[in-house]
Amino acid sequence: MFTAAAESFLRQAREIQEEELRRFTGRVSALLQSPEAGPEAVDGLQRLHLTVAATKYPRKLDGKFVELLQTVLCSPKSPEQIQVLCAAILREMSPCNDLILSCDEIHDTKLLSLVSSVLLAQENKSEVAAVGQHVAKVLERRLPEGQSARFLLPVLANVISLSPESLTEEQTNVVSKKLADWLRYASIQQGMAQPSGGFFSSPRTKQPAPITEVDGTVATDFFTVLSVAQHYTQDQWLNMQTFSMLRKWLLCYGGKELDTLHPDDKAGMDRSVTSVVPTTATAGRLLPPRERLRDKAFEYCQRLIEQSNRRPLKKDDGDLQKACLIEAVTIMDIICKQDSSYVCRAVSFLRILYSRICGDATFARALLPIAQFFLNHSKLAAVDSDAIYKHLFTDIPAQLFHNPSLAFEFVQFCKDNSQLFTDSSSIFRQSFPNLFKFLAWNSPPLISEFVDLLPFLLDAGTTIEIFHLLLDLPCLTAALDVQLRAAALPASEKAGGDPAGKPATCLEAFRHPLYKSMFQHLLRTRSAPQDDPESLVPLRQLLGSLAGSPRVVQCAEAVPVLLELFFRVVAEIRHFLCQLSHLAGCFGGWLLDVTAETRAGFQFADGSLINQLVVLLLQRSDQLYEIPAFKEDVYRVLGSQLAVLCSLRPALVVELSTEILEFSGAVSNIQNKEAIFTHMAWAIGEYLSVSHDKRCTVEQITRFFETLEAVLFEITQLRPQASTPSCAPRAISVLMATLTKLAARSQDLIPRVSMFLSKMRTFVQSPAATSVYCEEDLEEILIRATELMNLLKMPSVAQFVFTPPQASTRFQREVNDSLPLALRMVTQFLEPAPGSMPV
Repeated sequence: MFTAAAESFLRQAREIQEEELRRFTGRVSALLQSPEAGPEAVDGLQRLHLTVAATKYPRKLDGKFVELLQTVLCSPKSPEQIQVLCAAILREMSPCNDLILSCDEIHDTKLLSLVSSVLLAQENKSEVAAVGQHVAKVLERRLPEGQSARFLLPVLANVISLSPESLTEEQTNVVSKKLADWLRYASIQQGMAQPSGGFFSSPRTKQPAPITEVDGTVATDFFTVLSVAQHYTQDQWLNMQTFSMLRKWLLCYGGKELDTLHPDDKAGMDRSVTSVVPTTATAGRLLPPRERLRDKAFEYCQRLIEQSNRRPLKKDDGDLQKACLIEAVTIMDIICKQDSSYVCRAVSFLRILYSRICGDATFARALLPIAQFFLNHSKLAAVDSDAIYKHLFTDIPAQLFHNPSLAFEFVQFCKDNSQLFTDSSSIFRQSFPNLFKFLAWNSPPLISEFVDLLPFLLDAGTTIEIFHLLLDLPCLTAALDVQLRAAALPASEKAGGDPAGKPATCLEAFRHPLYKSMFQHLLRTRSAPQDDPESLVPLRQLLGSLAGSPRVVQCAEAVPVLLELFFRVVAEIRHFLCQLSHLAGCFGGWLLDVTAETRAGFQFADGSLINQLVVLLLQRSDQLYEIPAFKEDVYRVLGSQLAVLCSLRPALVVELSTEILEFSGAVSNIQNKEAIFTHMAWAIGEYLSVSHDKRCTVEQITRFFETLEAVLFEITQLRPQASTPSCAPRAISVLMATLTKLAARSQDLIPRVSMFLSKMRTFVQSPAATSVYCEEDLEEILIRATELMNLLKMPSVAQFVFTPPQASTRFQREVNDSLPLALRMVTQFLEPAPGSMPV
């Protein structure tokens, strides 16, 4: 970050008080009003700029001093350095009520650039429009000797960012013409060095040298931003500035004249892919300004792509090559969107470029705009681009997941094009294990992007696999860490290790036959469902040594968010399908065809998938990566979502009775996975009913009752010589309520549950219970037991309360949700004397 000295300066600037700041501005004001503002004035302005810029809240400066800054800024006698500092301070004060600046009468381009920067910082639409109008008028006419438009192009770029409508049609045409000239006709000779003015400076002028390419050879084509010179001319600077703002200009103004193509040009649209459709000016006809700018820009981008093939002499030039290549392909894509006659030329050109750079990992970022181009135009050009997408999604994430900037750009690219990919290519969804490597390694910055991306990755073939991968995401982070470290080992160490022995470290296990297939599955590049979820248990245990890694912990914190989203998407689609089915039943067969088509797209949210998710949820709760906080958060999410799944498909309680009974009958689950157990017990009491599933029998109700009764007995029995198993009071209350609900539906069970509930007073008063639970929790348990027991004294009422009809209206749902109120009303009815408790 900052050096100690810089930190000290910043701290002093932030801590300066208003009174001290007022005295300091007084001293600076005196220096600025002296006949010759020298180094002391510059130093004072620099310190003042640091003071106003170092804090998040705006500093208040005296109105007269602000007026003086504007006067000094606009004075032709002021040194340039002082003008720059005055403008910088005024920008930091924006928005400023004391501003009296205007650019209308300013003709010096340097001063106009500084004043305009202050006016634009006010973010006032009228000021922005006035600046844009004036700058455009200055660019329209020939500039006086010594003036340069290079100071105005940054201002123009800011204007079109803030208010593109500021320029008129005529002005945009004039500027487009100038931009085209600056792009294509810059000098191909180097600029001359400015004479030092010393005594020994030579009066002779040397012939200017030609510009060179990045590889040192003399350039034989027109000047571009990748041309190299020791000194640059004014028009060469304008060339580079024009390219830097070209994308923004084309997006704002390049596509407004799409209907001006000559019929001869439009006819070329029907030619074969290999044909070249001429869009340049023909004899007797000049292209309109915007079409001409597109033509010169396309030619410029072609030249840049050719220059990117040269081997640079300097590393910085190599980085510039890659950046320019990305920008050039992006601009070509924009031009082809605005004028499709360029598509055929661009396709053949970019296919050659792709074949040249696809094997070079240093050009990985450049593959994204190439893929974007083919996504946008391959259908028009009738070319198959699946090979490009396959390479992009298979090789790049697997090799470069640890590159943070590439990871962000790649995921952003996927998010922006998720609908296009899901409609046109299966490679996108099939490559989700690779995409999750970006998240596993860079989870905090990418979590919001994956929240938007995840719904597009889910379909019938990937939902279950994505569920497993989300739960194993911290484990994937640890495996990626091992993979990187294994790749960095010397060749002599990579082959080490005894295949017959047990590996002692994760690095040894990476290539050990016992763990190799596990690592390969976890690090797979494409979708590959695994039949046995328990097969990765040894690998999770092995990677437990990395559970404390900060990167692994950060990744684990992202899992609950994505899990909730995962289940929400499944629930929303399931709800949508139910609504469609209901509409189909109401409106007849004409809607059935639409419903069938929709089901084909959303079949992964059908009943069988819901059942499968519930089974896997219960199984995987025992197979999580050993991070205590992670497991607790995942249990919380899985518990709440289990209740949602059961509400979406109540019949699953009957259909999955074997699995649910096995889970619910284990006392260890109520102690270690209380959130899941409690919601499972609630779902049993809520949905194990004939009203939800006609297949529900008295025998099934009795089996569930006996299983849960045994669990409740185990956690509430009195054992003086042993401690009572600790579990949450909520779990005890839910178990009591569930047993009461089941007894209300099979009334032979009422005496058993009534007797059990009557013993709860003894339980809550026992030393074993009072040593584990607080007084408030024990009181709540006793109150709930009393309410339930009172309700069972009226079996017909209990059956009505605990087995209400399925809610189809909002009123019925609200009535069904008011069970606590019903319990209190029955208790008050049966016990008019407050505080009366069963003996």
